[in-house]
Amino acid sequence: MAKTMNKVILIGRLGADPDIRYTQSGTAVVRFNLATNERVPAGEGNWEERTEWHRVVVFGRQAEACGNYLAKGRLVYVEGRLRTNQWEDAQGVRRYTTEIVAGDVGFLDSGRDAAAGTQAPQGSYQKAPARSQRNGEAAFPDALPEMSTPPDDDIPF
Repeated sequence: MAKTMNKVILIGRLGADPDIRYTQSGTAVVRFNLATNERVPAGEGNWEERTEWHRVVVFGRQAEACGNYLAKGRLVYVEGRLRTNQWEDAQGVRRYTTEIVAGDVGFLDSGRDAAAGTQAPQGSYQKAPARSQRNGEAAFPDALPEMSTPPDDDIPF
């Protein structure tokens, strides 16, 4: 059987200050939007800057560090996996959202650099504190809903 992989690696800037909350069991959960840019051809030798926005969620001690040290404009490294959540809204319409569940977040510039709009010097990578572990598993809160696996009939291959 073929192996699969669900891995995302991004370097981008925060679009706003992170939102930190706590589950009923006291686990920190931080969410932020991360912008990445790419240059694409716009015709006649011109180039256009295209911005892609990514939703990121971080749990545990690493979430607390992100809540304390990250702010709008900060350059960060995010490594994690994609997760799609689904729910029904008040009108009974099924809704979906896809986010990156970060396992590793690195702070690539200082707050002063982000405020001044300057680049951080090489080698200024600051890794957020390691996430706590429980029996070798990442300490994700139990309060979050599990994603259901689609029936075999729904898989397109």
